[in-house]
Amino acid sequence: MNTTANTTTAPPPLVFVVEDEPEIARLITSALQAHGMRCEWFHDGAALMRHLAAEQPDACVLDLGLPDMDGMALLRHIAERAACGVLIVTGRDHTADRVMGLEQGADDYVLKPFEPRELVARVRSVLRRRGVGLAAQAGRDPRRHASFAGWRFNPATHQLFDAEGGETTLSTAESTVLQCLLERPHQILTRDQLMGLRDVSPLDRSIDVRISRLRRKLEDDPQNPRLIKTVYGAGYMFCGPVTWG
Repeated sequence: MNTTANTTTAPPPLVFVVEDEPEIARLITSALQAHGMRCEWFHDGAALMRHLAAEQPDACVLDLGLPDMDGMALLRHIAERAACGVLIVTGRDHTADRVMGLEQGADDYVLKPFEPRELVARVRSVLRRRGVGLAAQAGRDPRRHASFAGWRFNPATHQLFDAEGGETTLSTAESTVLQCLLERPHQILTRDQLMGLRDVSPLDRSIDVRISRLRRKLEDDPQNPRLIKTVYGAGYMFCGPVTWG
């Protein structure tokens, strides 16, 4: 008698790489494939836009300096048409560009030239925040919902519901930060704890951007927040009772 149990194995994460320089594209795809990810390379924005209608990735690695269109415009297109994480890879070492990318929905960014191991770590972090391929290791019940201050939050789908049933879908980055805060109410969390990284620069303002976006969605007066408090010199703290169920 055959006693072998039927098992279902999830496919490796699919990552779209949008990069016009073939050498850099090969470097990125080789590094990601060496760590168990599937990759598809697109040399410009138009090629990606055509393919998104047929296939959805788990994450995109996006170069901002594309030959046919502005990378920020493509980022907005991805955010509107694909529920995936986005890692920006750019040679633009300007704070305004990084902040704008995060405001438009990117989860993280890497500056060129980059160390392949760092890029892989950041892509894996984006995937981990989305729970892609990590359900078994996470040990979390995807059916859990958090209730707080008249809101209900589903981390598995990034959905936020108000008291009247109105629905808002958070970005991956916003969802990750909110979940961290809700799992540790009344505790001060540092920026590196909220980023899920150990090497966050003191000058990195990406968490501040994400907190600001969450406040605009959750707070009656985002300039005088009651739920997500800034603890100057330390980090952020969620103030209020949270019920998980």
